[in-house]
Amino acid sequence: MLKYPDTDHQPFPILIGDIGGTNARFSILIDAYAEPKDFPVLKTADFPNIEDAIQSGVLDKTSLQPRSAILAVAGPIAAQEIPLTNCHWVLRPANMRQSLGLEDIIVINDFEAQALAVAALSEDSREEIGSVGKVQVASRVVLGPGTGLGVAGLVHVQRRWIPVSGEGGHVDLGPRTERDLSVFPHLERIEGRVSAEQVLCGRGLVNLYRAVCVADGVKPTFGDPADITTAGLSGSDSVAVETLSLFATYLGRVAGDLALTFMARGGVYLAGGISQKILPALQKPEFRAAFEDKAPHSALLRSTPTYVVTHPMAALAGLAAYARTPTNFGVATEGRRWRG
Repeated sequence: MLKYPDTDHQPFPILIGDIGGTNARFSILIDAYAEPKDFPVLKTADFPNIEDAIQSGVLDKTSLQPRSAILAVAGPIAAQEIPLTNCHWVLRPANMRQSLGLEDIIVINDFEAQALAVAALSEDSREEIGSVGKVQVASRVVLGPGTGLGVAGLVHVQRRWIPVSGEGGHVDLGPRTERDLSVFPHLERIEGRVSAEQVLCGRGLVNLYRAVCVADGVKPTFGDPADITTAGLSGSDSVAVETLSLFATYLGRVAGDLALTFMARGGVYLAGGISQKILPALQKPEFRAAFEDKAPHSALLRSTPTYVVTHPMAALAGLAAYARTPTNFGVATEGRRWRG
């Protein structure tokens, strides 16, 4: 059972890392008052392991020597070895602490970091979808289509923000409309089921596009999610346009389900690069319509705000906020902190 809280500061400078399935982002926080020093985004496929990435991409490029680290990773944290869900890296924090000369390492889920960001980011780091009004200091949800579909909750208790990690991106996603019923039989499945992540991520966008093509008897033109997004936003390809519309609809349905699960009166926040890239599609009526269509609780959803997080390094900003003032957050560290 995880214990709350472990609120003592890590020693500065602190290495901060956000490691996803495709990209790894790092910065160093010199002290509690400084702005983080950022480093170029690294491709995880370019390095055999995280130690080589940190050495080559961070330590070899600065005279700063971090004394501790907070790392957010795409995958559940369990035991002494942490395999990433959509990446070949396996983290071994005890070994990392010694090989990189660190005194203290904390490892949390990547969407816990996104949840921390949601608690810390200013208004100019988000774009509201729809118009509901002032944000309440209340439970929130963050989800983000990217390499996969990340989900986390954020609960406000006793003046402290507590991130709640999970694997909510793997919940079932099913058809509701006649159009859904014509498309869903052609979606690629995992062991017979369609999870939200099978549709609401980069490869899921391609999966959805191909299913629409098969349903309409059309030969697919695109095989890359960026090409589908570009054609859908520009209106140059009718199948890509519908694919983005359905993507926004299904994302709205899942976001609404999660808002009900967490009673997220503080809002639902869409994080990640895909959400930012398809912002014009999310601003159309389909997303909010699907989000609010939750009878008998449609009124509750109509009063729940939704946002796209526009900060380019949101997870790192969330980790930095936690590093500066750990007493403001209830981050579970038992079994996830390695120190001498």
